Amino acid sequence: MLLCFNVFMSIEFNPNYIHHQNHGSSSSFRELVFGMEDGMVSTLGAITGIAAATGNHFTVILSGLVIISVESISMAVGTYLSTKSVKGIDQRKLEEEKTELNKFPGEEKEELKEMYIIDGWPKELAEEMAGVASKDKKLFLQEMAYRELGIVPENMENPFKNAIVMLFSYVLGGAIPVASYFFMGLPVAVFVSIGSTLLALFSLGVYTSKFSKRNWFKAGFEMFVLASIASVVGYIVGQIVEKMFI
Repeated sequence: MLLCFNVFMSIEFNPNYIHHQNHGSSSSFRELVFGMEDGMVSTLGAITGIAAATGNHFTVILSGLVIISVESISMAVGTYLSTKSVKGIDQRKLEEEKTELNKFPGEEKEELKEMYIIDGWPKELAEEMAGVASKDKKLFLQEMAYRELGIVPENMENPFKNAIVMLFSYVLGGAIPVASYFFMGLPVAVFVSIGSTLLALFSLGVYTSKFSKRNWFKAGFEMFVLASIASVVGYIVGQIVEKMFI
């Protein structure tokens, strides 16, 4: 016991390691980045096209607010339903696995042993580990869930939490391209909206590099370039509509 304690104390704690930090689940981080990026890109592309086609300041603001309201709720609902569906499938798999463990404990124990061996454990140790696991129903299910199903029961995603993160991140992202229209007139607001949104997207890309350890400039530039396409497409479509129908 003392030896284990000494070994643990000798391990250096590095606060810069991601797994030593508490940033919430990776799924929440995914929803945060996805929501902000989609909110900025979708809103920017739409209102840029509308501004180019109509040249009407009120119409642009109204359209931007409608887009943010509708899309943020739609994305949140979609996130909730999709996450809940995936979680439901995983829970059904766990129930089915639990049934197999109760009906065929010997066969499942042998299957677990083979998976240990495939993972690289020595045969004798794999057999011992499978024997120990099979005597504890909770541990047995946990090991089979992870190794056979690829599921970590205690780390299942929270549908409601993911939906809330998506909702607010989309609203926050969408507010950036619309903001300039509240303080400036056309056409200045268009260029400020594009510039501020692209800068925000670049910053979001840089932020993600804090956790992925990618080169900060490459991460920001990638987000910048891909998002720029939306504003360009929106502007082009707006110009085409203006010439064809207005």
